[in-house]
Amino acid sequence: MAKAYWITCYRGNSDPAKLAAYAKLAGPAIEAGGGRFLARGTAAKAYEAGQAERTVLIEFDSVEHAVAVHDSPDYQAALAALDGGAVRDIRIVSGV
Repeated sequence: MAKAYWITCYRGNSDPAKLAAYAKLAGPAIEAGGGRFLARGTAAKAYEAGQAERTVLIEFDSVEHAVAVHDSPDYQAALAALDGGAVRDIRIVSGV
């Protein structure tokens, strides 16, 4: 079974307090579901239409695991805490 990667690109952060509340809940929820943080921070370089904003890369054992974590009550609570405090692009992709 191919690994899966959850990629989050931040487009804007309008409320740092909400983002901090989200992070406090999201990290443990993701790790409890088997997610492994591989990278997180501001892009070192952005090309084409990319933005040099915060990017997070998380590895999971499968797409199903990643989707289950995203849809879990614990992660949904993190999203509720974020409550529009940031604009993000989240994708879950299969590894090769």
